[in-house]
Amino acid sequence: MNKPDGLAIIPPGQAEAFVESLPIEKFHGIGQVTARKMHELGIHAGLDLKARTEAELVQCFGKAGRFYYQIARAQDDRPVNPNRIRKSVGAETSFDPDLDDLGTMHQALGDIAHRVYQRLKKHQTRGRTLTLKIKFADYQQITRSCTVLEWIERENQISGLAQDLLDRVSLNGQKIRLLGIAISNLDHFASPLHHEQLVLDLGRALTVLGTEN
Repeated sequence: MNKPDGLAIIPPGQAEAFVESLPIEKFHGIGQVTARKMHELGIHAGLDLKARTEAELVQCFGKAGRFYYQIARAQDDRPVNPNRIRKSVGAETSFDPDLDDLGTMHQALGDIAHRVYQRLKKHQTRGRTLTLKIKFADYQQITRSCTVLEWIERENQISGLAQDLLDRVSLNGQKIRLLGIAISNLDHFASPLHHEQLVLDLGRALTVLGTEN
């Protein structure tokens, strides 16, 4: 809710009504294909999903049907692990209207790269793999990735790699609905020192050394 940086507060007393009114596409674990199948079955919101029995959902969606049955009732008994290792850092933006100009796409990637850079700094990490996510106007989605030897930790690196990947995609006139950038293969031992590049004034350093000697 309220992506990418907004906060939505749903008190326990409002959870059931919130879930019932939520469009089926907004449920975690329900992608485009599953949502289309649910629409065919007349399931468009949480209330419609809640009206189906567990047996019906399992018959239509296999083991995932049990999960859908529970989330329609705001039930999730999985343990919370606040200390799990982060696997990637990223950001994405949806566009309305869809983008059809390459220059505008590159500009948008620059903005997304800035957000990814800020999040890398926040989490005090860096990575070696950059993945570009593209969703077209027809909701077809593709990803393109590159892995480099040096750490990806600067904004111009992120922007440059992402734009290079975009240039390698054959758009064939297709409009773009969403662009995203993610950094993975993270350095889990990174410290703030990794993100501060110290510039050494060699002439001044030699002068100081000469004085001390």
